[in-house]
Amino acid sequence: MTPSTRTGRILRSGTRALALLLLQTAPVAAQSLRGSPASLDRQNDQARGHDYTYLASAAQVRRFIESGYLVRLDGNPDYSLKAVSFPYARPEVKMFVERLAAQYRRACGEELVVTSLTRPLSRQPRNASDRSVHPTGMAIDLRRSNSPACRSWLERVLLELEGKRVLEATRERRPPHYHVAIFPRPYASYVAQLTGTEAEPERVAPGEVDHRVARGESLWVIAQRYGTTLDSIRQANGLSSSRIYAGQLLRVPVAR
Repeated sequence: MTPSTRTGRILRSGTRALALLLLQTAPVAAQSLRGSPASLDRQNDQARGHDYTYLASAAQVRRFIESGYLVRLDGNPDYSLKAVSFPYARPEVKMFVERLAAQYRRACGEELVVTSLTRPLSRQPRNASDRSVHPTGMAIDLRRSNSPACRSWLERVLLELEGKRVLEATRERRPPHYHVAIFPRPYASYVAQLTGTEAEPERVAPGEVDHRVARGESLWVIAQRYGTTLDSIRQANGLSSSRIYAGQLLRVPVAR
């Protein structure tokens, strides 16, 4: 083997090793709390995948609360709520907050502070993204601690969970806080695997009401009226599509 051939093989071998190293480290290096259009895409994809409604008004939020789709967060010794418009969120969000807050208290010795939960489109602040998932009830804002150690701990945990694809987290600067969008089904599955038990978020038992379709009504309008989802109505009535007709009697799942 000539020196030039040996050198060429070494160079090719080194190039392959470097490429392998980059492939192995890329997912970790890609994780950050800076936020991006891709992060917003993932949040909105999850909202659509869960068939979540983007609540437009306070009245619509109240209907979802009454229907049991949003549950109340009251705070406990590990976390508190500050200036929250509606202290309600999806059940999996409550499970996330309570688990994270208990760990945060043990690690940092201070309470976790939640500054926003479900926020309808009519209550969005001026600097909010028009693609925010707060109106779906699957997002929360967490106050930024004054303690560098606590900030470091929280950011590390959020990045780890983001790497497991159960949430998306962004470090916001005005005002300083962390925006966290929970992916409900993936997060519940993650907790179930972690604990070895089926993690069942707090829910309200569903019931049904009969609804006679009026002329011009769509399935979407009916779902909005009762605070339910298109899929729930379709499943309850054995519908293969969203096509309905005036005078049709539908069973509409709601929460007791």
